[in-house]
Amino acid sequence: MKLFYFADFSHLKEYGTPMTFDDYYHLERGPVPSTILNLVNSVADNEESAILSDTIYIEKSQFSSMQKIRCHNTFSDDDKKCFSENELNILQKICKVFGEKDTAYIVKASHNEAAWLKTHVAEQIPYQLATDDPEEKKDIEFLDKIHAITNKCA
Repeated sequence: MKLFYFADFSHLKEYGTPMTFDDYYHLERGPVPSTILNLVNSVADNEESAILSDTIYIEKSQFSSMQKIRCHNTFSDDDKKCFSENELNILQKICKVFGEKDTAYIVKASHNEAAWLKTHVAEQIPYQLATDDPEEKKDIEFLDKIHAITNKCA
């Protein structure tokens, strides 16, 4: 879930819009996209009838309560067609930064972001907080306009 956060907020910082437009919430272990979480949880709850059951499966550990989301298939050239060049660029960056890291590292990294630092447990994380991170490239006025547009579409 944190990787979705990093993809959305990185795309927002770099290109001015998030990738998924999902609503993120501050949970104990970091930012979580609500719609994506519900879709994944539906696979965990009922793997056979879930919308994503043909795409992902949940791998449960016998040693902890952590679950890993696994894909049934590898990322193909056909899959790439579903993403813009900018989105693929961000996904490659996220894989490069976090691809070999464990969950604890990713959680800690998410806790260093303004989205985590400036919100409280169960609070929705506004996309505008992306402007508070040091590497931010977009200004707050621009992101306020994006937020207004996304709220009208919801």
